[in-house]
Amino acid sequence: MKTLIFIILLQTILIVSKVYAESSLPDQTFGNCLNDYHYRFGDPNIPVADLTYGPKHPLFLTVLKNYVRNLRFYNDSTRKPVLIVTAGEVSHVQGAILCAKARGLELRIRSGGHDYDGLSYNSDKDFVLLDMSNLRSIEFDPSLDTAWVGAGATLGELYYVIANKSDVKAFPAGLCPGLGTGGHFSGGGYGAMMRKYGLSVDNIVDAQFIDVNGKALDRNSMGEDLFWALRGGGAASFGVVMAWKIKLVPVPEKVTVFTVSRTVEDGATNIILKWQEVSDKIDNDLFIRLTLSVTNATKSGKTVKGTFTGMFLGGSEKLLEVMNSGFPELGLNKTDCTEMKWIESVLYMFSIPKDTPTSVLLERIPKQLIYLKRKSDYVQEPIPKTGLESIFEVMAENEKVSMAWNPYGGRMSEISDKETPFPHRAGNKFLIQYSANWFEPGNDIADVYLNQTERLFEAMGPYVSKNPREAFLNYRDIDIGTNANSTYDEGKVYGTKYFKNNFERLVSVKTRVDPDNYFRYEQSIPVRSG
Repeated sequence: MKTLIFIILLQTILIVSKVYAESSLPDQTFGNCLNDYHYRFGDPNIPVADLTYGPKHPLFLTVLKNYVRNLRFYNDSTRKPVLIVTAGEVSHVQGAILCAKARGLELRIRSGGHDYDGLSYNSDKDFVLLDMSNLRSIEFDPSLDTAWVGAGATLGELYYVIANKSDVKAFPAGLCPGLGTGGHFSGGGYGAMMRKYGLSVDNIVDAQFIDVNGKALDRNSMGEDLFWALRGGGAASFGVVMAWKIKLVPVPEKVTVFTVSRTVEDGATNIILKWQEVSDKIDNDLFIRLTLSVTNATKSGKTVKGTFTGMFLGGSEKLLEVMNSGFPELGLNKTDCTEMKWIESVLYMFSIPKDTPTSVLLERIPKQLIYLKRKSDYVQEPIPKTGLESIFEVMAENEKVSMAWNPYGGRMSEISDKETPFPHRAGNKFLIQYSANWFEPGNDIADVYLNQTERLFEAMGPYVSKNPREAFLNYRDIDIGTNANSTYDEGKVYGTKYFKNNFERLVSVKTRVDPDNYFRYEQSIPVRSG
């Protein structure tokens, strides 16, 4: 009896959802187009009407906000999509592309929503939001050498599923479990194993892709130029990635992690000088992130604290040998070190409390949303002591902003800067992420954080890459240029900062596969002019 009641209730919910979806479509013609395409080509067991939300649907705002990760781009005055399509299979994606294009609607593509300037769920024009969060299957080959990962899967889900298959397999990707693989991989994707195995894109061997004409392609049928562009060039400029085929990498049964903090009062400046010298040259199994933040001094005023967080692909005894030889200035002791499984180190590196079950990685919706701003820089020469002291003074005056310095070297320096669109390889010592987070709404409050971020960014100018001042695509920053008029010249401003000399090849691929520039947004790859 309970089973029968459940079935009747489920059928009722589906019918009501379908009625709401169809009645709330702002453009019934678009709805008819989407439904007709699915009827002709889709899986009848996954009707698109059940996964489509117009502004009048009672779940519209919930579905929209589920994958908003920056509240700066979600408020009462923010333009909302005219329709949300939470695709459940390939025909939903194909139909969304073809129907939106035919009706002059922009298409924004969202997997995890972590793009820092909200471009995957925001536009100043009427747009359809194609939400990929339902497309999150993860399928391994029998040998556990490769896996197909749906673009809507999060890194946390991927890590969790890998760890449940094997204690000695992993994948090199980001430190934040909530990142959607669709956008993260297409922008490069780095994490604590990049010095050993490179970026996520360096370990991707195939992709399932839908182009501007709704055609389903894989690596063989799309050709090497487009496959090259998708791995680090920002896939949303070219079409929609449905899934990535990744190559898993070996890890030891135990890795070692540590965190050591020192303030300027404790001699952090000299330790940071040494970190700059050795962090990109030390053992490739070792990744040491340096986070700089402002804290209260023990005597008076403010001081800068350096937090060194490391992950080593091996045991603590070997790690101590490496550190005592290459970086004794940090003073790492055995009591600072903790051995654990690789999957446990994922939680550690994201500051998830010890003894938290690894199943927390499956949580897709954060407990608290924040307002934020991020920027990026690359450093190619060590910053001298006088430079560090100057920077620390600026930080003390702009205490709401922190920096994370992420070391390169190792495998990152061995891969050619032409191998993928991601050009920041040999010659870069570390990547900087500038971070400002706040929790209260209001332009006045936002301006405080944004202005402080900009002041620190300006103060770093003498010490970072130049001509161009390089930037990391996954740390999306519209301050470095936007493409309001969809021109090549506008696109080149930010394009050369993200991609350097690879920008021209990306433009060539874009011009060939999307000549009418349908897949465009504020920082998309432009088509060739003329």
